[in-house]
Amino acid sequence: MSKLGKNKLGRLLTAMVTPFDARGEVDYQQAKKLALALLDSGSDGVVVSGTTGESPTLSREEKLRLFAETKSALGKRGTVVAGTGSYNTKESQELTKEAEKTGVDACLLVVPYYNRPTQQGLWEHFKAIAQSTTLPCIIYNVPSRTVTNIAADTIIKLSQIDNIVGVKEASGNLGQIAEIIQGTRKDFLVYSGNDNDTFPILALGGYGVISVASHLVGIQIKDMIEKFLNGEVAEAASTHRKLLPLVNALFIIPNPMPVKWALNYLGFPVGKPRLPLLEPDEKSANLVQATLRNYKIDLPIPG
Repeated sequence: MSKLGKNKLGRLLTAMVTPFDARGEVDYQQAKKLALALLDSGSDGVVVSGTTGESPTLSREEKLRLFAETKSALGKRGTVVAGTGSYNTKESQELTKEAEKTGVDACLLVVPYYNRPTQQGLWEHFKAIAQSTTLPCIIYNVPSRTVTNIAADTIIKLSQIDNIVGVKEASGNLGQIAEIIQGTRKDFLVYSGNDNDTFPILALGGYGVISVASHLVGIQIKDMIEKFLNGEVAEAASTHRKLLPLVNALFIIPNPMPVKWALNYLGFPVGKPRLPLLEPDEKSANLVQATLRNYKIDLPIPG
């Protein structure tokens, strides 16, 4: 039996793009189709309204409807993690409480960006949000976007709060990640937040990945994780290495611009990004297109 089912949140979650229609409005029907297609191609669940979902340009109403409709589509078959965190503690609390009413399985709370809180401020921020909900909370550390890095000591302290169940670590600092894994409780879930770090984080004792590349190669990423868990370490490492050129292409310019272009190119319409993001320039698009030719794409493409 696969070990992926031991925790209800799952080891492979896709940070899902938000589909827009030709007018730039959220395409909720296409979002549901995409979420189901991602489950069919290896994902255990999806993160809705995260970085990849263009959360800064989604309204509160759009987010809540996305949470509700995606969860209604997936039901008990897959996890829905709602991106409810921001740089405003009170608004994060309110959105998290409203998200809980939609039936989502957990929430993702990004480190506050722009206002640059201290470590004590981060502790108070995440504690306050966790205390406002019964949902499992996953902290999202992505200092390349937020500027502020949440320190290992702060994560370790926060892990003592019962419903703070994990962290999406996108710092790229494997020393810090090792310290978190060593210092947190045994059931604390350390997810890779960068596709190119997934194998190294698993090797350190991490749990899984919240992935962008799994839009395209989810079955292959899931297979890599399962091989690692089954002790087939060399085979898992080989799969990880083979996926790296695709991962690099998907981040040639900031996410989610390349992955949305790739989905549209492959025949799964998700629309253009919302401003201030744009479609990739010609050079970047050509690189993504050339790279895609080297891979078997797992996502089911509508007839």
